[in-house]
Amino acid sequence: MNDQAILSSKGDLTSFTFGNVNIRFKTSPKLERYTQIKEWDNGYIVTMARYNGKEVEEYIDLVPILENLYFDAAEFLKPIRRVMIAYD
Repeated sequence: MNDQAILSSKGDLTSFTFGNVNIRFKTSPKLERYTQIKEWDNGYIVTMARYNGKEVEEYIDLVPILENLYFDAAEFLKPIRRVMIAYD
């Protein structure tokens, strides 16, 4: 199995995709795009994002999102070694 997940956004939704699972959650409609993954720590992502042309550091904690969706967060996140940004 691949050890890489994908982070992207479209409109006011962020997508986190790993394997055949695509988790989408609301984000600011002012988010233009994610530009860089600075850190991946077992469900916690530090990323750079562009809002209105300005780069800012942003933090995403996937664990509570996964738990709210009744995922076993530890089991789902265990094989992920890195996160990449991808846009169409």
